[in-house]
Amino acid sequence: MENSKPTRSVSRAIVTMSPELDPTIAVVVCVPCFRRPDHLRETLESLVDQRTDRRFAVVMVENDASACGSVPVANEFLRTGRLAGLCVVEPRQGNCQAINAGFETAQAIFPDATEFLMIDDDEIASPDWLERMVQAAEVTGADVVGGPVLQRFNDEAKRGLQRHPAFRPAYETSGPVPIIYGCGNCLIRRPVFDKLGSPMFDLRFNFLGGGDVDFFTRCRRIGMKFYWVAEAVIVETVPDARTRPSWIALRGLRIGAINYRVQRNVADTRWSRARLAAKVLALFPLSVFRALRLLLTEWRPLIALHPMIVAAGGLLAAFGMEPQPYKASKITA
Repeated sequence: MENSKPTRSVSRAIVTMSPELDPTIAVVVCVPCFRRPDHLRETLESLVDQRTDRRFAVVMVENDASACGSVPVANEFLRTGRLAGLCVVEPRQGNCQAINAGFETAQAIFPDATEFLMIDDDEIASPDWLERMVQAAEVTGADVVGGPVLQRFNDEAKRGLQRHPAFRPAYETSGPVPIIYGCGNCLIRRPVFDKLGSPMFDLRFNFLGGGDVDFFTRCRRIGMKFYWVAEAVIVETVPDARTRPSWIALRGLRIGAINYRVQRNVADTRWSRARLAAKVLALFPLSVFRALRLLLTEWRPLIALHPMIVAAGGLLAAFGMEPQPYKASKITA
């Protein structure tokens, strides 16, 4: 591997990088990578095609240290100068480990950077994505900016799932919002990281997911400002496996577990924990009424059952049972 010696500031190994790095770059895009090299190529092509005069760098994080399938793709774009930046290997597997590695590396390598964006390795940025996100942060003074992630289904017959709560964006119009929930399309300004400390994304969410929900909840608790840019669209590739009822149900259980875990983290008194327990118990019967209302408006059982599945996920999490979708099996030769 190229340039495998760790930098003085960052303990992760740099495995490939562009011929020259300008430490004065102000905008950095972080891309966590895990076993999706073909999708990653589309992600990077969309970054090459950004319509902006701003200079930006890309920091990729390979989170599959055993196979490093993303590294050749990263090398293809970086060593040829199509993108400026680098790729590091984070040997500790997990969603939060990879995201933390991206933001920590970006801050260390680019000390003058003020805006840090993130896009996943199965997503495609619209041509004006970066410009719209950075411009929104500059004009509004928001600490965190978010945008929609829309779906591109492998099976076009599944497009109706875009109305499912598990896929639908949190907001429809641009403007100030109370919070954003996902980091697959986000911009975070440097002072946010300084105020929240390390680790940025709580490792207790490493295999469950939801570290982003927890992170942004902590941002809201200390008064950070959020802004939504409806025009800064990212498209997510949704494979057939993620349109199956079993996967969608698992996602609902995970959402419920994440919601419970985030609330449990701030329930620091006996009284607040008792209130949370009562809330979890009350949500399930309430979810039945929500499911019936959805069934009358959507006429899709898969959508209507979502509130009940989320409530069940929270209840199971209260008893210590959580799904771990980001805990992948090892690849054997």
